[in-house]
Amino acid sequence: MKLLTITFDLSLIDHYTLVIAIAGYCIILLALACMALIFGRLHVIRDSFTRRRLAGNADKEQPEPAKVVMTGEENAAIAAALYLYFSELHDEEKYVMTIRKVSKAYSPWSSKIYGIWNTMKHW
Repeated sequence: MKLLTITFDLSLIDHYTLVIAIAGYCIILLALACMALIFGRLHVIRDSFTRRRLAGNADKEQPEPAKVVMTGEENAAIAAALYLYFSELHDEEKYVMTIRKVSKAYSPWSSKIYGIWNTMKHW
């Protein structure tokens, strides 16, 4: 059987290889930093586009949106409907848990722990 050996020879690395590696790492880090800045400020960019679009539509008269006011009776009816809907999703089952103590005189795990304790006592 033939064994393969892998060796790392530093003499094979010339200065061109190092320049390419360092430039590659710098480009990647710069790209990641730019993406982090863009994604961190994405909400500001979105808000500026929204303001610009709304400023263009400001000449047109827009009706004010109607305020939705819900009474307590409506809230109670919606809550009752949601409760009934979600309670029907699951079957009603009786949850009975039975705990019985099962004693086993021997198990492989208990014999291992006894062997460990016995060796530790002899030290």
